[in-house]
Amino acid sequence: MPGQAAPPPSEPSGPSCGASPPVDPRITSVLARWWGFDQLRPLQAEAIAAALDGHDSVVVMPTGGGKSLCYQLPPLVGEATDVVVSPLVALMKDQVDALEAIGYPAAALHSQMSQEERSNVRDRLAAGELRLLFTAPERLVNSGLLDLLARVGVKRFAIDEAHCISQWGHDFRPEYRQLALLRDRFPAASVHAFTATATPRVRADIAAQLHLRSPRVLLGTFDRPNLCYRVVPRTDRIAQTLTTLGRHRGEASIVYCISRKETEQLATRLAAEGILAKPYHAGLDPTKRRRTQEAFARETIDVVVATVAFGMGIDRSDVRLVLHTSLPKSLEAYQQETGRAGRDGLAAECVLLYSSADVFSWESLVRKSAGESDLDPDEQERLIAGQLEHLHAMRRYAQAARCRHAAISEYFGQAYGAEPCGACDVCLGETESLPDSTVMAQKLISCVARVGERFGVRHVCEVLRGAKTDGIVRHGHERLSTFGLLATIDQRTAENLVHQLLDQGLLARSPGDRPVVLLNALSWEVMRGQRPVVLLEPRAGRAKASKADADDWQGVDRDLFERLRSWRRRVAEARGKPAWTILDDKALRAIARDKPTSPAALLRVKGIGEKRLADFGDAILDLVAGKPA
Repeated sequence: MPGQAAPPPSEPSGPSCGASPPVDPRITSVLARWWGFDQLRPLQAEAIAAALDGHDSVVVMPTGGGKSLCYQLPPLVGEATDVVVSPLVALMKDQVDALEAIGYPAAALHSQMSQEERSNVRDRLAAGELRLLFTAPERLVNSGLLDLLARVGVKRFAIDEAHCISQWGHDFRPEYRQLALLRDRFPAASVHAFTATATPRVRADIAAQLHLRSPRVLLGTFDRPNLCYRVVPRTDRIAQTLTTLGRHRGEASIVYCISRKETEQLATRLAAEGILAKPYHAGLDPTKRRRTQEAFARETIDVVVATVAFGMGIDRSDVRLVLHTSLPKSLEAYQQETGRAGRDGLAAECVLLYSSADVFSWESLVRKSAGESDLDPDEQERLIAGQLEHLHAMRRYAQAARCRHAAISEYFGQAYGAEPCGACDVCLGETESLPDSTVMAQKLISCVARVGERFGVRHVCEVLRGAKTDGIVRHGHERLSTFGLLATIDQRTAENLVHQLLDQGLLARSPGDRPVVLLNALSWEVMRGQRPVVLLEPRAGRAKASKADADDWQGVDRDLFERLRSWRRRVAEARGKPAWTILDDKALRAIARDKPTSPAALLRVKGIGEKRLADFGDAILDLVAGKPA
């Protein structure tokens, strides 16, 4: 029927993850030599085995779970050339930079390269010098590149951010649909789909759209235990942003806003407070966007204030905070964006400033966008229904007073059996209920009734606070019995409490661009004392340290760590590369904890392979010994 989402297709056939297969000795040798690791992470062995055995696969791993290694390692073992399809130039460049830092023969073909640079890459590809080639879907299928790849004899294609191919995904991109032709052009090649966010419906659609053959479906754990999730009632966006960033001064942070205007205003305010911050959105000049992204990657700024256009293009591993100043449009988008935090496996914080006003803004935007599309009415209704389904799942997450890790895991179809998690506001005991919540709710609902259910949230709260606005005087609302009942609280706090009642269905709201607050059956139950109400204190409270954060710093010499960071920044600047590609924070903390005094001891640090030891070993050992770098 119109407006109802279509049923999900069945899960693609093929084994999911079970016991890890025995690891080929060639894999462990390559892993140690190139990356400096002595073992694979969960599911990497299965994904690499699927690639080496020539089986198609759908690999779902959370951001930071190590999925890129699953397509980077196999071509080294087999001494072949593989192709990675990636949606953003910035993402390709970051991965190539990181691989070149360890001596890996990789290159990319993208729109920001000169003709000479593209010719050079094609020559290297034809000569068999490359092990990985990164390119976008439209360049792969529309530039004659497929003919060259056929001559080279490519046997594997990795589709990164594969949820982009699915109409049920949160970031559908039509150009990804063209990738279905890979099966026809390369019938002997295996195709591997990688994504961090995919519900069962999206996984099935990915397999169908790519024409995968009995793929191995490998599902990682969606939970990110190193991330500490917090949802804070939004009362003062700027003040709350400054407070949250204050916990991460000097550390990499991403602040997400809904609108372009908000990003620029907030970035300007943060800069005025002495924070190294820049805005980023699709409306900025491309040169400015690129400079901001490069400055963030090279650690010359700490904070990027961005729209979601910034999300997928960031590969920096040491982001310690992701702050959403407004509600994301879906849990898939939220997990993708918060997934930019703590990719090095160290503790990071994810904060959402929530107001139900965002829900109404998104609903209006969804309906407006669908109405402006070329779709027929039935298709518009299906599109609206699907997007609202995503939105309200996000709203339920923000409203729920339960473990955040459990809520996210269960949304993606995985049980979570470790409550309390010790890494979210609920399990850390940071959320507090308002004393006499039911009485407060009765005052708010009574005022809605007194103004005749004809006014919006702001006006209702102005009456309750006793404000003498023109509108209140014009309508005679200063004579109401509810006038001034909440004179001791500020406007933002009062509005937050009304939005909590709207979230819980204890008040209703009319449709349209100028909605008014309405009563419903539950409102009268509250007024008659038949329904108790719990309202949360609309304040941030004190954020407690998670167990992961405390463990990550155990035994680390922080002064040495900061000296290593400064050295890394100088090296990266000299090389013109992102700082994290030199060494990530996890390796720097390990060095500052273990304080190796010989090349052999340094080689035992995870993340230090032969190339990095040769390039940086002497400088690092000098820093550990207290010598100037």
